[in-house]
Amino acid sequence: MSNKIKIKNKKASFEYHLLEKFIAGMVLTGTEIKSIRNGKASIKEAYCIFEKGELYIRNMHISEYDYGTYNNHDPKRDRKLLLTARELKKLESKTAEKGLTIVPTLLFINEKGLAKIEIALAKGKKMYDKRQDIKKKDTKREVDRLIKDV
Repeated sequence: MSNKIKIKNKKASFEYHLLEKFIAGMVLTGTEIKSIRNGKASIKEAYCIFEKGELYIRNMHISEYDYGTYNNHDPKRDRKLLLTARELKKLESKTAEKGLTIVPTLLFINEKGLAKIEIALAKGKKMYDKRQDIKKKDTKREVDRLIKDV
C-alpha cells in the first residue's frame, strides 16, 4: 500500500501552542476511506469534542466519493476517534482546564492502509506570539536567500 496521503493542518501550529500529540484511529464508512485515499479531505476547520466520554472530530470535510451511489456519506458528519481509555481520560481532564483544546494536525494513511489522525492538545496563542512566528519565518527566509546567493 502506498502511504503518500498526508493532509496537514498548517494553520494549527500558527494558531496554537501544540503541547502533546496523540495518534488516533477513526470510525469511517467505505466511501469515506476511498475519498481519503484519493486525497479529498480537509482538516483546516476541524476540532475535537467529548460527548458522553467519547471523542469525536467535528467539521472535518471528506468529499463525497465520485462512484459512491446512494451509499455516499455526509461530508461533514461527526466521526468517532479511537484512543485508549487512559488517553481519553487524560485528554478529557486536560480539556476541562481553561484554555486547552484538541485540534487535528495531520491526517494520514499508515503502512497497514488504515486512516489515522494526529491530534494535539493545544493552547491558543496570543497575537504577539503569532507576530513573533511571522518574524522568525521572515528572517529564516532572508537568511536562506542570502546563503543561496553566496
